Amino acid sequence: MTANLLDYDLDGLAAFCERLGEKRFRAMQLFRWIHQKGASNFDDMSDLAKSLREKLKTTACVTPLTVLQQHISTDGTIKWLFDVEGGNAIEAVFIPEVDRGTLCVSSQAGCAVACRFCSTGHQGFSRNLTSGEIVAQLWFAEHFLRQYLGRSDRVISNVVMMGMGEPLQNYSALVPALRVMLDDHAYGLSRRRVTVSTSGVVPMIDRLGQDCPVALAVSLHASNDVLRDELVPLNRKYPIAELLRACLRYLKVAPRDFITFEYCMLDGVNDSAIHATELVSLVRTAHAGVWCKFNLIPFNPFPESGLTRSPHSVVLAFAKVLSDAGIVTTIRKTRGDDIDAACGQLAGDVKDRTDVQKRMNKRRTIPILAEMAMVPHGKEDSVND
Repeated sequence: MTANLLDYDLDGLAAFCERLGEKRFRAMQLFRWIHQKGASNFDDMSDLAKSLREKLKTTACVTPLTVLQQHISTDGTIKWLFDVEGGNAIEAVFIPEVDRGTLCVSSQAGCAVACRFCSTGHQGFSRNLTSGEIVAQLWFAEHFLRQYLGRSDRVISNVVMMGMGEPLQNYSALVPALRVMLDDHAYGLSRRRVTVSTSGVVPMIDRLGQDCPVALAVSLHASNDVLRDELVPLNRKYPIAELLRACLRYLKVAPRDFITFEYCMLDGVNDSAIHATELVSLVRTAHAGVWCKFNLIPFNPFPESGLTRSPHSVVLAFAKVLSDAGIVTTIRKTRGDDIDAACGQLAGDVKDRTDVQKRMNKRRTIPILAEMAMVPHGKEDSVND
């Protein structure tokens, strides 16, 4: 079998080259050809010794992901659907701004966390991506965009692990991929400009702080455990207080002096002034100083969720409560919604191998059945579904 060199960070590639009888500087040359220049043909790597190029032809490859679809939004956002074999597909999104270019990257085909407001979660979980499949999204996007935009300099300045999947549930593949993104011989991204978003896998937040601290975003979405249990089922294992303690531990090694809390605004669910006040109390109780910021996200509806977007006036009022308490608060601008590339919309062509829809329907049915059991015979019509 040949090795896909996109799977290796620099240390891994050096070890691979050592097995071929080559020194580390050859791995650096090879690494730069692959990631900085986007080369996939070993014959194009002109400063590599011919003997090494011949060895690589029989032992290695640079295998990108196959693009199934590409959609370009009216606002310049680009979404790609990539084939990851076995009937699975993932999505990545490029978001252009005046001062930066951000790539939203997937870490899994589907997602097992099953957050109620996320269309990916409603698709269920298929499998983890390899390090090479995570890196390949950046590899393709960066070099495609240089051609598409007619640029020779780097286009992507920021990477957010906010695509399909829970990154910290694919930790062993995530960390080598992050190291490739950060390496000066590859993409040279700043730790401050690479963000891992998590729904709150507490033990892995601690490990990330030890192994590869980058910017951290936490999908909070609720101001108390009762509500978060329903919106983010992982909360039943790692409740809010435990999650906030992990965030404070992470701050000691984080490249930024704050943690970002993502908060999806759901009409009549989590968007009241009471919820906002509870959030203020939460972060002040956890830590007295300014240590977090809130990013309020307009919900992007999809039929299976049964949820609707909070009115803009409600979002503004919610933000004011947080801001008046001295908490930095932003409202995310919706991008790419005309191509289903906005936050929470990534679903891809993912097979549901976990019967997620059946389990979610069962979860919704149980409270209704329990309520019906309490209704006297002959009065069932009074129960609202």
